[in-house]
Formats: sequence, C-alpha cells, structure tokens
Amino acid sequence: MIVETIFSTIDEAGKPNFAPMGIEWGKEFLTVRPFRSTQTCWNFLSTGYGVANLTDDVLAYVQCALYDAVLPHFQAKAGPGVVFKETCSWREMTLISQAGTEDRAELYCRVVYDGRQKDFLGFRRASNAVIEATILATRMKLHDAETMAEWLSHYARIVDKTGDEIENQAFQMVHDYVRRGM
Repeated sequence: MIVETIFSTIDEAGKPNFAPMGIEWGKEFLTVRPFRSTQTCWNFLSTGYGVANLTDDVLAYVQCALYDAVLPHFQAKAGPGVVFKETCSWREMTLISQAGTEDRAELYCRVVYDGRQKDFLGFRRASNAVIEATILATRMKLHDAETMAEWLSHYARIVDKTGDEIENQAFQMVHDYVRRGM
C-alpha cells in the first residue's frame, strides 16, 4: 500500500528538506523510492535517517512540492531529523539497504519511532484533487499544454465544488505554478 506523506530529511549541515512522497507502508518496514537527483535522496543516503509525516495540511504539500518551502518543524525524537510541526503522526526511520535503478533509488527502512499529535481524519475530495494537481504539476514536463489544461480544469471543478478557503488557496498556488512553467 502506498501512503502519501511529507517526507523530511536533513543534509549534513542540518538544513531540513521537505518533499511529498508516496511511501510503501508497512508495520515495521517502509520503502521509499525517491529520484536519485533529488535533495531528499541525497540527504537520506548521507544521513541514513528520514521522517514520514502524515498530515491533513494540503497547503503544506503544495508549498514543499512546488515552492521548496522549509515547513515549521521540531527535532525528531530518535535520530538526526525533523518532524513537520503540523503533522498528525509521523514515523522516523533508518536506512537498512538500497537498490533501485540509475534514476530512482529503492530505500528499505526500519521504523525506529512512531509519534502522534492528533487524529488524521482523512482528505475531502477537494484535498485529494489538490494533491493530484500538485503531483501533476511536478511532472508537467512529461505532458503537453493541452493535457495539463484538461487535468487542471477537472481538478478545479472538484475544488470549486467541495473545497474550503485553504484548498482554494492551495489550488491557486498549483495553477500559478503551472502557468509560469508552461
């Protein structure tokens, strides 16, 4: 099962990095598959430590995926990492082994700490649409302008129909990012 998280790592100097990441979820072990060219991969391989943050804060997904935001955070409990301050729960992990391809790492990890701050109530339809639009925006170089416009229009209808102020703000940020990038 793949669970969408905000994955946090730190570099060797202690600077945090946050990135949305689908993680293969397990009880004691997780698999993370970052692209090798990303800061997330570099940090995780250099420190051997990462944090999977489960959050219902859809704006945070957009901010760190598209705008490289350093989210508010606190120190991880069991190792050299940071936890997103607004996370519902989190899992700290250490790297056990790696595999993968030239382009994408496959990092096998052991959970060393489970933390919890509040219940995760799930995402509304608009939140899901914002997350899907964000993922689309990170891959816009793989699609032509017409395809991007069609998908964004589809997601916009969902957000307009079911979204609140935060989801509308987050979707507008995605839309602005795509418009500048196309």
